[in-house]
Amino acid sequence: MTTPGFLLPHWYDLHAHFRQEELLAPLVQAHLAMGCCGIVAMPNTRPPVTRVMASEAGEGWSIETYRQQLLHAANGRLEQVIVPLYLSATTTPQQIAAGAASGLLQAAKYYPPHGTTGAQSAIPLEQLISNGVIAELERHDLILCLHGEAHGLEGERYFDRDTHAEELFYRQQLPTLVERFPRLRIVAEHLTSRVGVEMVRQAGPQVAATITPQHLLYTVGHLLQNLKYHLYCLPLVKFQEDRQALRAAVTAADNRQFFAGTDSAPHTHKVTPCGCAAGCFTGGIAPQLYAEAFEQAGIALDEPAGQQTLRRFLVENGANFYRLPIATQQMRLWREPNRVEPLATPAGVITPLPVGIGPDCHEGAATLNWRLEIDA
Repeated sequence: MTTPGFLLPHWYDLHAHFRQEELLAPLVQAHLAMGCCGIVAMPNTRPPVTRVMASEAGEGWSIETYRQQLLHAANGRLEQVIVPLYLSATTTPQQIAAGAASGLLQAAKYYPPHGTTGAQSAIPLEQLISNGVIAELERHDLILCLHGEAHGLEGERYFDRDTHAEELFYRQQLPTLVERFPRLRIVAEHLTSRVGVEMVRQAGPQVAATITPQHLLYTVGHLLQNLKYHLYCLPLVKFQEDRQALRAAVTAADNRQFFAGTDSAPHTHKVTPCGCAAGCFTGGIAPQLYAEAFEQAGIALDEPAGQQTLRRFLVENGANFYRLPIATQQMRLWREPNRVEPLATPAGVITPLPVGIGPDCHEGAATLNWRLEIDA
């Protein structure tokens, strides 16, 4: 029997991948279908978004051009589209200042060099500090979005029993950033670990973090058991104590620093000759997945207090940190079985979570406990 649903405002996905060309339109539409009124679209396209304005010299895409493509694909239904600048060897303090003056530059994205999909154009964080780029971001009150993993590690340090790339980054590099640039607004993207949660909390209110559905729902055991490669993403899902820390952070009564960013990343060919492509696709179903994760964390979504806890994480905290308005449009979550199937696109079929990793993955579909109705 279906139980009454509850209303939430439309929300901002503050970390997602929309790729380019024939993939872009269906991916934007999938986000609209789950009540997104705005997005932060990651700049690791091909080529990456390394320019702010189309008139700038250079080979990369511009924020101006890519943003217009996203707005066109949404047909006027996205209220806010933020495209961070991909920080690379061509980024200069002068470019940051000019971009801020234009109004197009609102955020910049740091990738660990060669650390994830599309990170081959990235440079070390230390270089961005020494060349004045980070200082210029702070000076103009722009957001630095961090893929928080140490780079260039040997395998035994990258993911070991006692430490891993994310822990090393947040223990060693985040404190340096906060100390040297105390007014810099930082988003620790797709946080996965207990150490990451602790360091973000200690850093103060100018530092926040996005957390994905998969890192709230799964552990590395789910990934490795029968090698469920659709769950492979970077940073990797971690251990039970890490998942517990993430759940405690997003459900805390005083949570203001942790908010929704799906890191939804589509792949039509997940397994490649060089390994597995990194990224989980959650377009179209992220609010439902977050609802399931909050219930698994002990939040009673049938009660107003529990609904407010989810609202704070999904709707309010991220909007406040990015200084965006809360949407007036509403959507409704119903506790009702909802069948999820692969997404067909002109570029090929994309398999979303939890299709491909659940007990019914051989059927090419999965069932969630929640259904979303938008524009209620």
